[in-house]
Amino acid sequence: MPQGKIPGSVLPYDGQPGMFSLFRPLIRATDGLTLSQVCAITGLEPTAVQNWVKRGFVARPVNKKYRERQLARILLICALRDSLQIDRIGALMAMVNGSANDESDDIVPEDQLYDYLCACVGDPADDRRSPAEIPAVVETVLKTYRAPAPGAAERLREALTVMVYAYTAGQLKQEAERRFHAMEEGMK
Repeated sequence: MPQGKIPGSVLPYDGQPGMFSLFRPLIRATDGLTLSQVCAITGLEPTAVQNWVKRGFVARPVNKKYRERQLARILLICALRDSLQIDRIGALMAMVNGSANDESDDIVPEDQLYDYLCACVGDPADDRRSPAEIPAVVETVLKTYRAPAPGAAERLREALTVMVYAYTAGQLKQEAERRFHAMEEGMK
């Protein structure tokens, strides 16, 4: 996280583990977040979130409120969209937890998946992790995971590894863009 932002959001990273725990009290205190609150957290346009809901990538809001599961899914999509197409992100999420509208087929709660991703991508000051180290980092983060079904642990490990590579690629792309623009400005 070279920019020091919480993955998938516009909020600053403060170094705390369990990133989703920052959002949980707000969601519970307000019985869910409004679309405008979700957009304020993520930096997304309302139409993007509504499109993801319409396409089945995010569960429908209940009484126009987004709960923990929905916000976690939105944050995951945001964190990956710099390097993966939305259809691929949706397919990856479905490989882990099936339908966005059905919790019964989940192998890991969405907020836990988000926290796993945050734990794998680490501290913004530590952006020097080599791609070869990612599988070992994922393995370490998933040590406490207890699979609800045969094959679930392997599926989660592979999906999280893809997510970490995608997130890292997106961060590298952003850094390349920043440096290119700085060079452009320096040439003027």
